[in-house]
Amino acid sequence: MSALAAFLDFRHVSLEVLMALAPLVAFFLFFQLVYLRLPAAFVANMFKGVALCSAGLVLFLQGVQVGFMPVGTAMGEALGQMGGVWLLAPIGFVLGFVATIAEPAVHILCYEVEKASSGSIRKLTILTTLSLGVATFVALGMAKIVYGVPIHYILVPGYLLAMAMMIYCDATFVAIAFDAGGVATGPMTVTFVLAVALGIASVIEGRDPILDGFGLVALVAMAPILSVMALGMLVTFVKNRSRT
Repeated sequence: MSALAAFLDFRHVSLEVLMALAPLVAFFLFFQLVYLRLPAAFVANMFKGVALCSAGLVLFLQGVQVGFMPVGTAMGEALGQMGGVWLLAPIGFVLGFVATIAEPAVHILCYEVEKASSGSIRKLTILTTLSLGVATFVALGMAKIVYGVPIHYILVPGYLLAMAMMIYCDATFVAIAFDAGGVATGPMTVTFVLAVALGIASVIEGRDPILDGFGLVALVAMAPILSVMALGMLVTFVKNRSRT
């Protein structure tokens, strides 16, 4: 099959999207017929949204399969074959930062935080905090691959630190932090950064792509929890200091 034919073959991805959205549509129709009875115009707009969402998901997932993942793996293999493997950590920092900035779900979360807090927690502040946190832990993940550090050496202390920080952090930032942990592990991070990590692990001598390549998404999920709670503790400290 040619590259063009592979790019245009949407059948498998379309079926996956259909199977994912069909139960949601059926759920809505049940409530519409039995309980909601919304106006016809509202229902029509809902189906227009479903159609647009379906088309967007099909295009995105197909693009991931034929573009993002192969390119990410190829980049990882090229980076892993470089002479100075110590450069992988700063490169990982940059990749983590730009992938988080490009994550649509992160922007939605930051917007909702600013709106719900009536502007007291700015979107740019949360976005910068999230991006720097994820970038730091992607760099740490790259170092983990290079030096073969077991993942539980990072995850266990990290989550113990998170539980300790919950005691001193404002409850508002704790809630935002744990939501941010799930949001940061979106399609951009999983499809691109993970592919790069697997490519690196596959070419470095003595590393196993399964054992060393995976686990990066877990680090990314932990990064916003720590970084946002650190921001919350800093905000609380500044407020308390200004009152004294």
